[in-house]
Amino acid sequence: MTLNRRDFVAGAAAIGLAAPLPLGRALAQEKVIRLGMPQDFTRVYTFVTAEYSQGQRDYFTLINDRGGINGHKLLAEVSDHGNDVPRAIEAYERLKQQGAVLIDPLSTPVARALVPRALQDQINMLTTLSGRSDAADGSVFPYVMPLSPNYWTQAGILVDFFRQQDKDLKGKRIVLVHIDTPFGREPLPVFQALGKKLGYEFQAFPYTPPGNDQSAIWPQVRRARPDWVVFWGAGVGQTVALSEAVRNGIRMDRVSSSVWLSESDMEVAGKSETKGVLKFEACAGGREPKLIQEILKDVVGKGKGAGPEGKVGTSYYNIGVMMAAIITEGVRVAFQKAPNGPVTGPWLNEGLRAITNFTAEGLMPPMTSTKADHQGGGRGRVVRWDGAKFVPATDWFTANQDLVWDEIRKASAEFKASGK
Repeated sequence: MTLNRRDFVAGAAAIGLAAPLPLGRALAQEKVIRLGMPQDFTRVYTFVTAEYSQGQRDYFTLINDRGGINGHKLLAEVSDHGNDVPRAIEAYERLKQQGAVLIDPLSTPVARALVPRALQDQINMLTTLSGRSDAADGSVFPYVMPLSPNYWTQAGILVDFFRQQDKDLKGKRIVLVHIDTPFGREPLPVFQALGKKLGYEFQAFPYTPPGNDQSAIWPQVRRARPDWVVFWGAGVGQTVALSEAVRNGIRMDRVSSSVWLSESDMEVAGKSETKGVLKFEACAGGREPKLIQEILKDVVGKGKGAGPEGKVGTSYYNIGVMMAAIITEGVRVAFQKAPNGPVTGPWLNEGLRAITNFTAEGLMPPMTSTKADHQGGGRGRVVRWDGAKFVPATDWFTANQDLVWDEIRKASAEFKASGK
């Protein structure tokens, strides 16, 4: 089904997309840069999408109210693909016809399905902390843009943090509890390869999606007597994993997640019971960062916020702000390179692949993208839950990138040879 503007606004209200961008006014602007945000608001990724999208839209409002970039407003066309690939393809084709120069599906299965189209059509596809890890190789995936630490990098950073804590991982045991999907299986090669390199024993425990029953797995984890446990899922799988870890007496300060763990997950699992839990962080959480303060003052404070004020500053909201800021920086650099455009996918691609030491005013670690490296350097940090909020346990850093890039190049070469 193709939504017209009236249908979309009604649908947006139904799925909780409060205060969407003023489409009519934006469409009337001659100078607009169209960005497609077909995302999953209703099915699988509901745990993240609303807050992520809210952060994106609030940032674009902040920029547009300040005059946009080079006189151009950033038009975010938000819709719901429900994590359904045919529906997402329809949305993609509609956005292509409307002149979108970037698409952000925020879904690993959807992103994987759209890769051939994005490459052929030369439309930039954002794969925020998701999608194919080998898309970091810009020489093979010129229009697939992670612009954030991929899952292999996240695994490499977590293992290095464990090494820092224990000084030596030789003879140690690391356990991974993961959802049995391509996303959940994604970090396995890095954990296995690092195990061979560093001398730790690695064991994986997959669970059936969505992960609302893990009762048979966690007693096995307890009996394995791991030194470190990583749980790798999303939504209900994360809260169930945490709850089961608590119930089985796993030390919380020896348990870590990938980036997909939020404040709301801690509330469900028990804010005090989960004190000490670790996770990977791609950008600063909370309301202290300068950009979040500006949004609170100039967007939310003026009644233009895209969602509940209470969500401003959550982990997922700030990731949305981060990615909107990166897109905007790509637009700015593209105008530096070609001030007169034309505004096309290849034009924006030149900007997105030439971002240098960008921090979004301190919201994120320095990120530099090139035509070879679409990951942006692979920096992140480990944070710890203190019972009320996530606090940094490390500075921004990266680790094991030599091994990660070995995996990236191996997988991208396979894609180049087979197209899969």
